[in-house]
Amino acid sequence: MMWMLSAGCVERWTPAASMVATNVVIAVMTALIKQALSQGMNRLVLITFRQMVATVFLAPIAYFKERETRPKLTAEIFLYMFLSGILGPVLLQYTLFVGLEFTTATFAATFSNMLPVVTFLISLVFRFESLDVKSRSGSGKITGTLVSLGGAMVLTFYRGSALTPAHTPPSPSSSSSSSSSSASSGGGGHGHAGGQAAPEEHRWALGSAAMLANVVGFALWMLLQKRLTGKYPVVYSATAFMSLFSFLQAGALALSTQRSSGISVWALKGTIQITTVVYCGVVASGIGYLMLTYCLEKRGPVFTAAFSPLSQIFVAAIDLFILHEPLYLGSVLGSVLVILGLYLVLWGKGEEAAAIADAAKPVQQAAGVEQQQEKV
Repeated sequence: MMWMLSAGCVERWTPAASMVATNVVIAVMTALIKQALSQGMNRLVLITFRQMVATVFLAPIAYFKERETRPKLTAEIFLYMFLSGILGPVLLQYTLFVGLEFTTATFAATFSNMLPVVTFLISLVFRFESLDVKSRSGSGKITGTLVSLGGAMVLTFYRGSALTPAHTPPSPSSSSSSSSSSASSGGGGHGHAGGQAAPEEHRWALGSAAMLANVVGFALWMLLQKRLTGKYPVVYSATAFMSLFSFLQAGALALSTQRSSGISVWALKGTIQITTVVYCGVVASGIGYLMLTYCLEKRGPVFTAAFSPLSQIFVAAIDLFILHEPLYLGSVLGSVLVILGLYLVLWGKGEEAAAIADAAKPVQQAAGVEQQQEKV
């Protein structure tokens, strides 16, 4: 009896524990990427190595887990995978890396929490989702969207005073030289005329624009993934192929833009860069994805999205106590608004799902009565 109760508790709490672990993985990944970029690692090179490691890790899992259920590959499916690879791991990671490099990890994590809101807006534009403004669910989604957008505007246009002291930054000459050398090669930071570092306001605005592009691109990528999953419903194989395509795409872009840098740009320098590549490829893209997929299958997208603010909390803790990044008043106020808007949108989606389920009950009951009568 105790064993059955214990098994039931494990079954009930495993999805929640998995989502907490997934958000810890995301937070650590964000901090590692921030450190690797600050050491001058090229963005495209980091993406190439990460996707190479992810491909090597996921390919055997996909082969053995889905070898009996894998459908036939067609030209259309290959096209979807190719587009998914270049839009997802390549462009989305690149914009994320720009956002991390020019803002803070906490800021980037906060912007990522707008994903459900942006996805909802894009779904409305393409008419994938309807909206009843007079219903409770519709009012919740509209209010949440407006609150989240207000939070994003606060994050972008108002920094406020620093609530915590900042760690002593590297000298402007060294940071500008690394930025200009990276920019001239086409894959790293952004150089500026005269070798001067960019004004802080310009860097913050550029990082904000990159994160906005990241969130919008992520929402479009999720819609593309939905189409791909419908045509090729083997998630591990699809992800392994996507990782392979993105590895080749990022590698080709890196080779074409880094010709003047020679082979030195491909050398991993120091423990942080090596750890970042292995961790992002195996733990984040591999194990983290498996945990996220498990939670989606068990509890659905609303449940998984509800845990996304945890990564922001973990990232903020790493930012403050390990990276010693300053915490700004605007980031705190914007974070509160974005998270509040997120939960209002999720509440609206939950209400909508409950209403649909209630409306379907009479139909299901009538169908059950008809089946009973047929048996009699």
